[in-house]
Amino acid sequence: MDNCIFCKIVKGEIPSRKLYEDEQVVAFYDVAPAAPVHVLVIPKEHILESAREITGAYGALIAHIYEVIAKLADELGLTGGYRVVTNAGPDAGQTVMHLHFHLLGGKLGPMA
Repeated sequence: MDNCIFCKIVKGEIPSRKLYEDEQVVAFYDVAPAAPVHVLVIPKEHILESAREITGAYGALIAHIYEVIAKLADELGLTGGYRVVTNAGPDAGQTVMHLHFHLLGGKLGPMA
């Protein structure tokens, strides 16, 4: 997508603080962190806008994303736990319409 900020990050058109990259996904620090550790993990290809569109056909990719998240959490020392969030649509607070997952760690408050 030409106007997608995450696609521009994948292409290197917008700088980011990358933590991880492979042939399928890229992970980078969020520029407006909502937690002491806030990393975004995204598929490189703009295949879906949100989690609302996930089907079984994407099972291997979603499993890979969660494997990357677990690896990053270990590398970042999130031994006390972490939270994984994906917003699905504007009413949920999604502002970039490119499937992505937030890895949040550090001292987090309870969720309602």
